[in-house]
Amino acid sequence: MLLRLTKEEEIEIITKISIDAFHSDYLVGLEPNDGPPDYDSVEWHKMMQSESHLYSYLDDNNTIIGGAILFSSTDTLYIGRIFISPEYQGNGYGIKLMNDIEKMFSHITLFKLDTPLNNARTNALYKKLGYVQTNIEGDCVSYVKKL
Repeated sequence: MLLRLTKEEEIEIITKISIDAFHSDYLVGLEPNDGPPDYDSVEWHKMMQSESHLYSYLDDNNTIIGGAILFSSTDTLYIGRIFISPEYQGNGYGIKLMNDIEKMFSHITLFKLDTPLNNARTNALYKKLGYVQTNIEGDCVSYVKKL
């Protein structure tokens, strides 16, 4: 498994995976064909890539199976979103991706993220990985993990 910055020529692939991944969230309690802001926008993903926030997650065959939007500062990493292609979901890749994010940013001491309150899959994932719920605001749950 490899986590690395997304290459410009991969933006359309990563956008398609984002769309497919977030559209599958209806299976775990969310609205069908919906997702976070700009999850389906090639232009937005281009902007995230140009600002070095967009990461591709590749399997051992160098196939892109997911991605992440990450914002780092000196000691804090905000995980804007992660997504795994539906054909790879349910095989532990979300856990592997989160672990690889923490390894890549091993100098970071505080990881932050939020997720929809009604998404049973992501809430269970983050709790399993040691993230602690800090706040619920509207339909969003915030989590942190200190290392």
